[in-house]
Amino acid sequence: MKIALFATCIVDAMYPRTAQATVAILERLGHEVVFPAGQACCGQMHVNSGYFKEAHSVVANHVRAFDTEDYDVAVAPSGSCVASVKHQHELVARRCGDSALEARAAVVGAKTYELSQLLTDVLGVTNAAEQLGSHFPHKVTYHPSCHGMRLLRLADRQLNLLKSVGAIEMVELPEAEQCCGFGGTFSMKNADVSSAMNADKAANICGTGAELCSGGDASCLMHIGGGLARQGSDVATLHFAEILASTLENPVSVTGTVTLAGGKR
Repeated sequence: MKIALFATCIVDAMYPRTAQATVAILERLGHEVVFPAGQACCGQMHVNSGYFKEAHSVVANHVRAFDTEDYDVAVAPSGSCVASVKHQHELVARRCGDSALEARAAVVGAKTYELSQLLTDVLGVTNAAEQLGSHFPHKVTYHPSCHGMRLLRLADRQLNLLKSVGAIEMVELPEAEQCCGFGGTFSMKNADVSSAMNADKAANICGTGAELCSGGDASCLMHIGGGLARQGSDVATLHFAEILASTLENPVSVTGTVTLAGGKR
């Protein structure tokens, strides 16, 4: 297949290794990955804060970037951004009276998948060790992000892929379905509440004895990582794509350094 990578803002700016790992996984399966150059923000923070009018041009840019590219499906290593593309873009266009954009957004949204959705539902990956060569000999716990769990209804797709990684030890996270407190602008507008939620999440992670916490949204992992650091913990956070990209020959460290084809990145 030809797969268009939707990198997302935070991955592009702060966690490029996650995008590289996503590409490595898909190419390992024999697929071609393309990168629509016009992509930028998906607009979810605008929409989540109620700025529909301001989100219109952002949504229009995303749709233009992805409906002018030749590809079979699009993928992003982010449940929240894919939820925005699939559930918010049509809404923004409709609220702004742009029926043409609404129709185009529906087409783009239907072709866009979160990474675990694509791997499991489309590409038939059920055993990461056997099908991807994934190997990660560390003790890991897992946080399911709110948008992926509630809007995309990912259920245990990410967790099941992690459990199938070679040599990994998965430990259950208490109160895993509780929000970490990030929520985009929520963490700024409601800083005290957000910090309290994050402290609870970090304490539960530390209580598992895991070396790191994995998940499917870089924004949540960034927020959780800050909470762990404030508690003086040395537990790391790492996107599940980077764990899937890790192999016995080219391992990913718990801090996210990965050796891929062509050298260390």
